[in-house]
Formats: sequence, C-alpha cells, structure tokens
Amino acid sequence: METDLINDIHKRANAALESKDSKVFEKIFDKDLEYIQADGKILSKAEYIDELEKTFKKVKSIQTSQYRIKSSFEHEIFTEKIARKSVIIKPKMIFLTDKQTIQTEEIFQWKIINGEWKVIKVEVVLEEKY
Repeated sequence: METDLINDIHKRANAALESKDSKVFEKIFDKDLEYIQADGKILSKAEYIDELEKTFKKVKSIQTSQYRIKSSFEHEIFTEKIARKSVIIKPKMIFLTDKQTIQTEEIFQWKIINGEWKVIKVEVVLEEKY
C-alpha cells in the first residue's frame, strides 16, 4: 500500500534530519521539487538542500516526529497533510545551548517516478516557533 511505503520514507527522512544527513533528501526529492516555505518563498531542490546543510552546520542536535492529518490519491499524485514537531538544540557560547521548538503543517505531493515514490512538492502552510 502507498501509505506504508511513504511512511517508511518519512521514517528515513526523520532519521536523516536527526543525523544531519542531507544526502537522504537528495534521493527522496524529485529533481524538479518545488518547496514552498511558510513565508511563501519558493525553493528549488538545490536551494532547499543548501538551506538544510546550512541549518545542520548551525545546530547541535535535532529531534523530529510527524503524523499524517489527512491524505488523498488522485491522478497518480498522493497528497498528504502532515503535522511535524521538531526540537532543535543550538550551541550558545561554549557550554550553553538554546532549545527551539518548531511546529509545522506541511502538504506533501508524491508521485512514482522511475518506479520510486518521490516528493514533487512541499508546502509549509503553518509554522510556529517557540
């Protein structure tokens, strides 16, 4: 079933975030990915991967989880809305750290390309940081 395969891909992506491995995202995302940030800025796959790598260099650790709010399958596109919570620990001075929590709602569009599920579009529709 599609959702089982996509759940496994999400698990790999979450593990990649936590291990700060951008290479996994290069495999999951289609070459023509459209990533729409909460502020409306649209990033290509290369721009998103670059932003991700910059973030990884600035943080000490990331913990993340998500769950699917709803999903649909139409015209060979699997669309899902997920809620994500990420806790980011950033170094502050030598021994101190800052903790930031980011909660988002994201709409993913998936399509089978060359026999594999690929993310073709991500839109962050809600983002809260505290």
